[in-house]
Amino acid sequence: MIIGAAFGTVVAALVKDLITPVIAAAVGKPDFGRLRFTLNSSTFLYGDLVNAVISFVLVAAAVYFLVVVPVNRLMALHKTEPEVLAPTKECPDCLSAIPSGARRCAFCTVEQPQAPVP
Repeated sequence: MIIGAAFGTVVAALVKDLITPVIAAAVGKPDFGRLRFTLNSSTFLYGDLVNAVISFVLVAAAVYFLVVVPVNRLMALHKTEPEVLAPTKECPDCLSAIPSGARRCAFCTVEQPQAPVP
């Protein structure tokens, strides 16, 4: 948690000091963080909001690519459970789904025809 807070601070500084000046240069303003508009003598500082949104997106992307993706790959490599969906067939008598290798239906106990072995 402490590392995450420190990382958030670093990303906020990166956005404030490097990314928003580049965006400000593109839109022709000297300080993007101080962009504002006035409506009925109320001042809206939308530059700070954009800084916060950019910071959030960068932190979220870093967490996703540095934590979520590697953990999902590790979980896929160390998977010990069998696949959930096993091949099934339908019982001709009660129309229940049963495993394809079953000799009897688990629901109605009718013997199942077996496929010929090649």
